[in-house]
Amino acid sequence: MEVNNKYIRFDWAVKRMLRDKANFAVLEGLITVLTGEVVKIEELLESEGNQENANDKFNRVDIKAKNSKGEIIIVEVQLTRQLYFLQRMLYGVSKAITEHIEIGNMYDKVKKVYSINILYFDLGKGSDYLYHGKTVFTGVHTNDLLEVNIKEAEELRMCVPQDIFPEYYIIRVNEFNSVATTPIEEWLDYLKNNRIKDDTSTPGLREARQKLLYMTMSDKERRAYDKHMDDIMVQNDVLDTAKMEGRAEGRAEGRAEGRAEGRAEGRAEGEQSKAIDIAKNLKSMGLSIADIIKATGLSEDDIMKL
Repeated sequence: MEVNNKYIRFDWAVKRMLRDKANFAVLEGLITVLTGEVVKIEELLESEGNQENANDKFNRVDIKAKNSKGEIIIVEVQLTRQLYFLQRMLYGVSKAITEHIEIGNMYDKVKKVYSINILYFDLGKGSDYLYHGKTVFTGVHTNDLLEVNIKEAEELRMCVPQDIFPEYYIIRVNEFNSVATTPIEEWLDYLKNNRIKDDTSTPGLREARQKLLYMTMSDKERRAYDKHMDDIMVQNDVLDTAKMEGRAEGRAEGRAEGRAEGRAEGRAEGEQSKAIDIAKNLKSMGLSIADIIKATGLSEDDIMKL
């Protein structure tokens, strides 16, 4: 990519640029591509990702927004591994629901939450780069999907639980290795490689080409951004080194344990063989089984077989 077409990493953009209402279209485009519905962000809500601290830049950034339907959308970028990430996803969604309904309100004020998680680490097993989860209620015996009555605009209508319960999207950036031909693949290409096609028509990326150009940043912003990128490279190198050292230590410990275990097994086998020889001699001398057991520690079955 030419320097003039170098685009800013998404995690930096989320923290520093996409919180500006003038840049909402970038996020709206990502959400639209994921959900298949045109999304309009009305406002940003207070979130933990707004805080600035030294550790935060290595960990995560997030945006919490409300769309034109009043639904809550959480977009979170996670840079480093977290063992309890699924639990944190659930906690974040639960907290968003309870924070945005006042005590005494009817339950019809509970709004649907979309949790969009962009991960730059290996979450576990799975070969896809995009996973989508939502809640459905399936008949145990009939296998049909449950529909429920709700009141809306003074009328009763049928609704399925997935219209109300949260939806989760997990984007595993490092798993994307395809040529970008679809809108979601174009987004993944940007998230992983900072590439955007010159002729893109993908929602959000058209705006990103104008809003997130490296060369349009001020000198101060570029220096801060370059330092951020250097910090990430150093951090990744530290993590990779720790992993390699951990694997090396594990192999060394395994070899040491193997040698120790081998010696222990050898001693045990030698002692067993010696006990058998002694038992044979004692048995030939006419000693009772009970006395041989006391002398050798062998079992009665072992002695009877001699």
